[in-house]
Amino acid sequence: MIDFRYHLVSIVAVFLALSVGIVLGSTFLQDPAIYVANTAVEQVRQRNAGLQEQITDLQLRERGNDALISGQTRRLVSKELDGERVLIVELPGVTTSDREAVQEVLEDADAAVSGQVALTEKYLDQRQSGVIDQLAVTAKPAEMTFPVDATPYEKAAAVLAAAVVTSDSAQVGRENPAAAGVLGAFQEGSLITMRGDPALRASLAVVLAPGEPYEGEHAEAQNAAVVALARGLDAADRGTVLTGPAASASPGGIVAALRDSGEAAAAVSSVDNGEQPTGRVTLVYALREQLSGGAGQYGIGTGASAVGPSPAPTSTPSSSSGG
Repeated sequence: MIDFRYHLVSIVAVFLALSVGIVLGSTFLQDPAIYVANTAVEQVRQRNAGLQEQITDLQLRERGNDALISGQTRRLVSKELDGERVLIVELPGVTTSDREAVQEVLEDADAAVSGQVALTEKYLDQRQSGVIDQLAVTAKPAEMTFPVDATPYEKAAAVLAAAVVTSDSAQVGRENPAAAGVLGAFQEGSLITMRGDPALRASLAVVLAPGEPYEGEHAEAQNAAVVALARGLDAADRGTVLTGPAASASPGGIVAALRDSGEAAAAVSSVDNGEQPTGRVTLVYALREQLSGGAGQYGIGTGASAVGPSPAPTSTPSSSSGG
Protein backbone atom coordinates (compact mmCIF):
# COMPACT_ATOMS: atom_id res chain seq x y z
CA MET A 1 0.00 0.00 0.00
CA ILE A 2 1.30 3.39 -0.98
CA ASP A 3 1.80 5.47 2.11
CA PHE A 4 1.89 9.24 2.64
CA ARG A 5 5.67 9.37 2.52
CA TYR A 6 5.62 7.98 -1.00
CA HIS A 7 3.25 10.77 -2.11
CA LEU A 8 5.45 13.38 -0.50
CA VAL A 9 8.56 12.08 -2.22
CA SER A 10 6.72 12.08 -5.57
CA ILE A 11 5.56 15.67 -5.14
CA VAL A 12 9.05 16.84 -4.17
CA ALA A 13 10.47 15.05 -7.21
CA VAL A 14 7.98 16.78 -9.52
CA PHE A 15 8.79 20.23 -8.15
CA LEU A 16 12.50 19.52 -8.31
CA ALA A 17 12.17 18.53 -11.96
CA LEU A 18 10.22 21.70 -12.69
CA SER A 19 12.85 23.82 -10.98
CA VAL A 20 15.66 22.21 -12.92
CA GLY A 21 13.73 22.70 -16.15
CA ILE A 22 13.10 26.35 -15.45
CA VAL A 23 16.76 26.98 -14.63
CA LEU A 24 17.96 25.14 -17.71
CA GLY A 25 15.40 26.84 -19.94
CA SER A 26 16.16 30.32 -18.69
CA THR A 27 19.88 29.70 -19.18
CA PHE A 28 19.41 28.70 -22.81
CA LEU A 29 17.15 31.71 -23.42
CA GLN A 30 19.35 34.10 -21.49
CA ASP A 31 22.51 33.60 -23.50
CA PRO A 32 21.13 34.96 -26.83
CA ALA A 33 19.44 37.88 -25.06
CA ILE A 34 22.64 38.85 -23.28
CA TYR A 35 24.57 38.57 -26.54
CA VAL A 36 22.12 40.83 -28.38
CA ALA A 37 22.16 43.40 -25.56
CA ASN A 38 25.95 43.39 -25.33
CA THR A 39 26.24 43.77 -29.09
CA ALA A 40 23.88 46.76 -29.09
CA VAL A 41 25.75 48.40 -26.23
CA GLU A 42 29.07 47.93 -28.01
CA GLN A 43 27.67 49.42 -31.23
CA VAL A 44 26.41 52.47 -29.36
CA ARG A 45 29.76 52.83 -27.60
CA GLN A 46 31.64 52.68 -30.88
CA ARG A 47 29.24 55.14 -32.50
CA ASN A 48 29.65 57.58 -29.59
CA ALA A 49 33.42 57.23 -29.75
CA GLY A 50 33.31 58.02 -33.46
CA LEU A 51 31.13 61.08 -32.90
CA GLN A 52 33.42 62.28 -30.12
CA GLU A 53 36.39 61.98 -32.47
CA GLN A 54 34.52 64.06 -35.05
CA ILE A 55 33.66 66.70 -32.45
CA THR A 56 37.26 66.86 -31.27
CA ASP A 57 38.46 67.16 -34.87
CA LEU A 58 35.99 69.98 -35.60
CA GLN A 59 36.98 71.80 -32.42
CA LEU A 60 40.64 71.58 -33.37
CA ARG A 61 39.88 72.89 -36.84
CA GLU A 62 37.81 75.73 -35.39
CA ARG A 63 40.61 76.70 -33.02
CA GLY A 64 43.04 76.62 -35.93
CA ASN A 65 40.78 78.80 -38.07
CA ASP A 66 40.22 81.21 -35.18
CA ALA A 67 43.96 81.47 -34.59
CA LEU A 68 44.58 82.13 -38.28
CA ILE A 69 41.91 84.85 -38.52
CA SER A 70 42.98 86.41 -35.22
CA GLY A 71 46.53 86.70 -36.50
CA GLN A 72 45.35 88.29 -39.76
CA THR A 73 42.53 90.48 -38.43
CA ARG A 74 44.45 93.73 -38.57
CA ARG A 75 45.44 93.11 -42.19
CA LEU A 76 41.92 92.04 -43.14
CA VAL A 77 40.17 95.11 -41.74
CA SER A 78 42.82 97.85 -41.83
CA LYS A 79 41.46 101.19 -43.13
CA GLU A 80 38.00 99.71 -43.76
CA LEU A 81 36.43 102.24 -41.37
CA ASP A 82 39.08 104.93 -41.54
CA GLY A 83 37.65 108.28 -40.45
CA GLU A 84 34.39 106.83 -39.10
CA ARG A 85 33.13 107.16 -35.54
CA VAL A 86 31.28 104.15 -34.17
CA LEU A 87 28.94 103.96 -31.20
CA ILE A 88 28.69 100.66 -29.31
CA VAL A 89 25.29 99.88 -27.81
CA GLU A 90 25.35 97.03 -25.32
CA LEU A 91 22.33 94.98 -24.26
CA PRO A 92 21.95 93.27 -20.88
CA GLY A 93 23.76 89.93 -20.81
CA VAL A 94 26.64 90.87 -23.11
CA THR A 95 29.99 89.78 -21.69
CA THR A 96 32.87 92.16 -21.10
CA SER A 97 35.15 90.02 -23.27
CA ASP A 98 32.75 90.19 -26.23
CA ARG A 99 32.43 93.97 -25.91
CA GLU A 100 36.19 94.45 -25.68
CA ALA A 101 36.79 92.18 -28.68
CA VAL A 102 34.37 94.23 -30.78
CA GLN A 103 35.98 97.49 -29.73
CA GLU A 104 39.38 96.08 -30.63
CA VAL A 105 38.35 95.05 -34.14
CA LEU A 106 36.76 98.47 -34.74
CA GLU A 107 40.02 100.11 -33.75
CA ASP A 108 41.91 97.66 -35.99
CA ALA A 109 39.69 98.94 -38.81
CA ASP A 110 40.87 102.49 -37.94
CA ALA A 111 37.50 103.62 -36.62
CA ALA A 112 37.18 105.83 -33.56
CA VAL A 113 34.82 104.50 -30.90
CA SER A 114 32.80 107.48 -29.70
CA GLY A 115 31.59 105.71 -26.60
CA GLN A 116 29.34 103.00 -25.26
CA VAL A 117 25.72 103.11 -24.21
CA ALA A 118 24.49 100.10 -22.23
CA LEU A 119 20.79 99.45 -21.82
CA THR A 120 19.76 98.34 -18.35
CA GLU A 121 17.31 95.61 -17.42
CA LYS A 122 14.91 98.40 -16.48
CA TYR A 123 14.90 99.73 -20.04
CA LEU A 124 13.61 96.38 -21.31
CA ASP A 125 11.18 95.86 -18.43
CA GLN A 126 7.75 96.12 -20.05
CA ARG A 127 6.34 97.48 -16.81
CA GLN A 128 8.43 100.60 -17.48
CA SER A 129 7.00 101.26 -20.95
CA GLY A 130 4.82 104.07 -19.65
CA VAL A 131 7.83 105.73 -18.00
CA ILE A 132 9.84 105.37 -21.19
CA ASP A 133 7.04 106.85 -23.26
CA GLN A 134 6.75 109.84 -20.94
CA LEU A 135 10.51 110.37 -20.89
CA ALA A 136 10.78 110.21 -24.68
CA VAL A 137 8.02 112.77 -25.12
CA THR A 138 9.56 115.08 -22.53
CA ALA A 139 13.19 114.81 -23.67
CA LYS A 140 12.74 114.84 -27.46
CA PRO A 141 14.14 117.68 -29.57
CA ALA A 142 11.53 120.37 -30.16
CA GLU A 143 11.32 119.75 -33.90
CA MET A 144 10.93 115.97 -33.56
CA THR A 145 7.51 114.46 -34.16
CA PHE A 146 6.45 110.85 -33.66
CA PRO A 147 4.18 108.77 -35.89
CA VAL A 148 0.70 108.43 -34.42
CA ASP A 149 1.14 104.67 -33.97
CA ALA A 150 4.70 104.84 -32.57
CA THR A 151 5.34 102.58 -29.58
CA PRO A 152 7.12 103.85 -26.46
CA TYR A 153 10.28 102.04 -27.57
CA GLU A 154 10.14 103.46 -31.09
CA LYS A 155 9.87 106.94 -29.56
CA ALA A 156 12.77 106.27 -27.19
CA ALA A 157 14.87 104.92 -30.07
CA ALA A 158 14.34 108.08 -32.12
CA VAL A 159 15.17 110.34 -29.18
CA LEU A 160 18.30 108.42 -28.18
CA ALA A 161 19.47 108.20 -31.79
CA ALA A 162 19.23 111.98 -32.16
CA ALA A 163 21.65 112.33 -29.25
CA VAL A 164 24.30 109.79 -30.25
CA VAL A 165 24.46 109.38 -34.06
CA THR A 166 24.15 111.43 -37.22
CA SER A 167 24.19 110.87 -40.97
CA ASP A 168 25.64 114.36 -41.59
CA SER A 169 29.42 114.11 -41.96
CA ALA A 170 29.77 117.73 -40.84
CA GLN A 171 28.13 116.89 -37.51
CA VAL A 172 30.10 113.73 -36.71
CA GLY A 173 32.01 114.19 -33.46
CA ARG A 174 29.78 117.06 -32.36
CA GLU A 175 26.97 117.22 -29.84
CA ASN A 176 23.40 117.80 -30.96
CA PRO A 177 22.24 120.97 -29.17
CA ALA A 178 18.61 120.03 -29.80
CA ALA A 179 19.13 116.75 -27.93
CA ALA A 180 20.98 118.22 -24.97
CA GLY A 181 19.96 116.47 -21.78
CA VAL A 182 18.59 113.34 -23.47
CA LEU A 183 21.36 111.01 -22.32
CA GLY A 184 21.37 112.52 -18.85
CA ALA A 185 17.62 112.04 -18.52
CA PHE A 186 17.78 108.37 -19.53
CA GLN A 187 20.76 107.80 -17.25
CA GLU A 188 19.05 109.46 -14.30
CA GLY A 189 16.08 107.20 -14.93
CA SER A 190 18.41 104.17 -14.61
CA LEU A 191 17.56 103.17 -18.18
CA ILE A 192 21.09 103.41 -19.57
CA THR A 193 24.70 103.62 -18.44
CA MET A 194 27.49 105.25 -20.45
CA ARG A 195 31.21 105.01 -21.08
CA GLY A 196 33.32 107.41 -23.10
CA ASP A 197 31.53 110.37 -24.66
CA PRO A 198 28.65 109.07 -26.78
CA ALA A 199 27.19 112.58 -27.03
CA LEU A 200 29.95 113.35 -29.55
CA ARG A 201 27.91 111.76 -32.27
CA ALA A 202 28.98 108.76 -34.34
CA SER A 203 28.33 107.95 -37.98
CA LEU A 204 27.83 104.21 -37.37
CA ALA A 205 26.41 102.05 -34.59
CA VAL A 206 26.99 98.48 -33.45
CA VAL A 207 24.38 96.85 -31.21
CA LEU A 208 25.77 93.95 -29.16
CA ALA A 209 23.28 91.20 -28.34
CA PRO A 210 23.65 88.42 -25.75
CA GLY A 211 23.45 84.77 -26.71
CA GLU A 212 20.75 83.83 -24.21
CA PRO A 213 17.24 84.70 -25.43
CA TYR A 214 14.84 86.61 -23.24
CA GLU A 215 12.34 84.41 -21.43
CA GLY A 216 8.84 84.77 -20.08
CA GLU A 217 5.64 86.31 -21.30
CA HIS A 218 7.33 89.60 -22.28
CA ALA A 219 10.20 88.06 -24.28
CA GLU A 220 8.70 88.96 -27.66
CA ALA A 221 8.08 92.55 -26.56
CA GLN A 222 11.65 92.83 -25.27
CA ASN A 223 13.00 91.66 -28.61
CA ALA A 224 10.76 94.19 -30.33
CA ALA A 225 12.20 96.95 -28.12
CA VAL A 226 15.74 96.04 -29.22
CA VAL A 227 14.76 95.85 -32.89
CA ALA A 228 13.11 99.27 -32.55
CA LEU A 229 16.32 100.71 -31.12
CA ALA A 230 18.46 99.24 -33.91
CA ARG A 231 16.02 100.57 -36.52
CA GLY A 232 15.96 104.00 -34.87
CA LEU A 233 19.75 104.22 -34.88
CA ASP A 234 19.93 103.12 -38.51
CA ALA A 235 17.39 105.76 -39.54
CA ALA A 236 19.53 108.49 -38.00
CA ASP A 237 23.07 107.36 -38.90
CA ARG A 238 24.93 105.99 -41.90
CA GLY A 239 24.61 102.37 -40.84
CA THR A 240 23.82 100.03 -37.96
CA VAL A 241 24.75 96.38 -37.43
CA LEU A 242 23.31 94.06 -34.78
CA THR A 243 25.73 91.32 -33.74
CA GLY A 244 25.68 88.49 -31.24
CA PRO A 245 26.84 84.92 -30.59
CA ALA A 246 25.54 82.02 -32.68
CA ALA A 247 22.72 81.34 -30.21
CA SER A 248 21.27 84.81 -30.84
CA ALA A 249 20.07 83.58 -34.24
CA SER A 250 18.17 80.67 -32.70
CA PRO A 251 14.40 80.92 -32.15
CA GLY A 252 13.72 83.56 -29.51
CA GLY A 253 17.12 85.21 -29.97
CA ILE A 254 17.54 88.90 -30.70
CA VAL A 255 19.25 88.43 -34.06
CA ALA A 256 16.46 86.03 -35.04
CA ALA A 257 13.90 88.68 -34.06
CA LEU A 258 15.56 91.25 -36.34
CA ARG A 259 15.70 88.81 -39.24
CA ASP A 260 12.02 88.04 -38.82
CA SER A 261 11.05 91.71 -38.67
CA GLY A 262 10.76 92.43 -42.38
CA GLU A 263 11.20 96.19 -42.74
CA ALA A 264 13.92 96.48 -40.09
CA ALA A 265 15.87 93.56 -41.58
CA ALA A 266 15.92 95.35 -44.93
CA ALA A 267 17.77 98.27 -43.34
CA VAL A 268 19.76 96.91 -40.38
CA SER A 269 22.46 94.29 -40.97
CA SER A 270 23.16 91.43 -38.58
CA VAL A 271 26.07 89.09 -37.82
CA ASP A 272 25.28 85.95 -35.81
CA ASN A 273 28.79 84.65 -35.07
CA GLY A 274 30.11 87.76 -33.41
CA GLU A 275 31.92 85.80 -30.71
CA GLN A 276 34.28 84.36 -33.34
CA PRO A 277 37.18 86.19 -35.03
CA THR A 278 35.56 85.51 -38.41
CA GLY A 279 32.34 87.11 -37.22
CA ARG A 280 34.13 90.21 -35.98
CA VAL A 281 35.82 90.65 -39.36
CA THR A 282 32.40 90.23 -40.96
CA LEU A 283 31.07 92.93 -38.62
CA VAL A 284 33.56 95.41 -40.05
CA TYR A 285 32.67 94.43 -43.62
CA ALA A 286 28.96 94.74 -42.81
CA LEU A 287 29.52 98.27 -41.48
CA ARG A 288 31.45 99.09 -44.64
CA GLU A 289 28.55 97.79 -46.71
CA GLN A 290 26.15 99.93 -44.69
CA LEU A 291 28.20 103.00 -45.62
CA SER A 292 27.57 102.08 -49.26
CA GLY A 293 23.83 101.87 -48.66
CA GLY A 294 23.58 98.09 -48.46
CA ALA A 295 22.38 95.71 -45.77
CA GLY A 296 22.51 91.98 -45.20
CA GLN A 297 22.09 89.14 -42.72
CA TYR A 298 25.39 87.35 -42.22
CA GLY A 299 26.89 84.47 -40.27
CA ILE A 300 26.25 80.76 -39.88
CA GLY A 301 22.86 80.67 -38.15
CA THR A 302 19.25 80.50 -39.26
CA GLY A 303 18.29 83.37 -41.55
CA ALA A 304 21.83 84.25 -42.63
CA SER A 305 22.01 84.85 -46.36
CA ALA A 306 25.80 84.45 -46.48
CA VAL A 307 28.84 84.23 -44.22
CA GLY A 308 29.66 87.84 -45.09
CA PRO A 309 29.17 90.55 -47.72
CA SER A 310 30.20 89.33 -51.15
CA PRO A 311 32.40 90.62 -52.53
CA ALA A 312 34.05 91.94 -49.38
CA PRO A 313 33.88 95.76 -49.35
CA THR A 314 37.03 97.62 -50.28
CA SER A 315 38.22 100.74 -48.55
CA THR A 316 36.94 103.97 -50.08
CA PRO A 317 37.33 107.57 -48.95
CA SER A 318 35.02 108.25 -46.03
CA SER A 319 32.60 111.15 -46.29
CA SER A 320 32.90 111.69 -42.56
CA SER A 321 36.66 112.02 -42.89
CA GLY A 322 36.24 114.76 -45.43
CA GLY A 323 37.51 112.63 -48.32
